[in-house]
Formats: sequence, structure tokens, C-alpha cells
Amino acid sequence: MISMRTKKTAILVDGGYYRVRSIDLWGKRSAKDRADELYRYCMLHISEPKEPRELYRIFYYDCPPMTRSIKHPLTGVEIDHAALPGTRWSNDFYRSISEKYRTALRMGELAETTAAYILKDHVLGALIAGTKTVGTLTEDDFRLDVKQKGVDMRVGLDVASLAYGHHVDQIVLIAGDSDFLPTIKMARKNGLDFVLDPMKQKPKHTMIEHVDCIETYTDRMYTTN
Repeated sequence: MISMRTKKTAILVDGGYYRVRSIDLWGKRSAKDRADELYRYCMLHISEPKEPRELYRIFYYDCPPMTRSIKHPLTGVEIDHAALPGTRWSNDFYRSISEKYRTALRMGELAETTAAYILKDHVLGALIAGTKTVGTLTEDDFRLDVKQKGVDMRVGLDVASLAYGHHVDQIVLIAGDSDFLPTIKMARKNGLDFVLDPMKQKPKHTMIEHVDCIETYTDRMYTTN
């Protein structure tokens, strides 16, 4: 019987994507519980596949929460984002992740100076269609629009370092954004296996075309010990 060589595996997590999908799949949780869940989910990519794998490191990519104060366009009330419960949750979540074994945080930046409240897409559509009027708008019809900077760059730099330094045999990317395609192609050109986990979402065909396989363990998350 031929024994299979253990693959050293790096797991890269698009934090914004994971946080949205984890709420959709498993509901809201405390910051510590969500961090524990994230780590357990990543480790399923080590324990569940038939091929033997060894964890190199988990890289978690995200941006720190908003901290500046902005006036809401409907009410005119100044909202201090640094004091919001969601900001405290995010900081506790990142701190909990940073304490995990072989886990590294890669934090980008928010373009806070250009942040603004804008109408949600479905609300804007309703206004255009005439099924909603300006007079019926509420605070919840708006969302904060703030751009992330440096996250994709950090993913690319880490993958280049892993590939050119021959630190790993395989990369697992937990994400759903086709913006990562150049990074995926670069890794595969340098001989790495590239696994995509869209967490039960349907990835674009271009993503499927350029990865070695799709793996998702969301159904096993709360059925395994």
C-alpha cells in the first residue's frame, strides 16, 4: 500500500465574507464563541479530508471597525461608531482570534474619511419604482458605506511569500470573491494546490475553473466533536 505524503496547508480566511456567512449559517454568537467557531471550522480542513494534512498557519484578513463619528443623513444625529456595541464585538473577536494557535491576523484599513450613510439598494429601488416615498424613510433604510483598503494586497503578499518560499504545499481559501483570481493563478503557477471553500455558496465559474477543488464543511460544523 502506497502511503500518502502529508501536505503542509495554509488556510486563508476572508474575514468579512466569513462573518456574513457564519451568521447566515449558524446565527449570531458572542465574539469569543464566533472566534472559537472560526478556528474549529478551519481545522475541519485539516482533519476531514482523506489526504493527510498538517496546519502551517491560519491567516485571517479583515479591517478594524469604524471609529469616527458621522451624522445620520435622515435624523442629523451624530453617531459615534467607536462606542457602538458592534465595534466592541469586533475588537473582542479579533483579540480572541489572535490568541489561537498558529493564527495570524492581517488587518487592512478603512477609508474612514470618505465614509458616508447611503440608501440600501432595495430601498433605492423602491423609491425609483414609486413603491416607497421619501417621507416614509427610516434610519434602517440607510447603511454605512466605507471602503476597505489593503486587504487584497495582504492576501496577495502572503500567498507570494508562501509560494516563493516553498513554505506550504497547499492553500485553502475561505472566500467567495472573484477578486482573488490573480492570487489563485499565481499560487498554482508556483506548484501549490489551491482549494476554495465558499461556505455553501455557489462560486463564479471563473473561480471554479482556476482552483484544484472545492471543499465545504459547513454541514459538519455542529455534527462533529
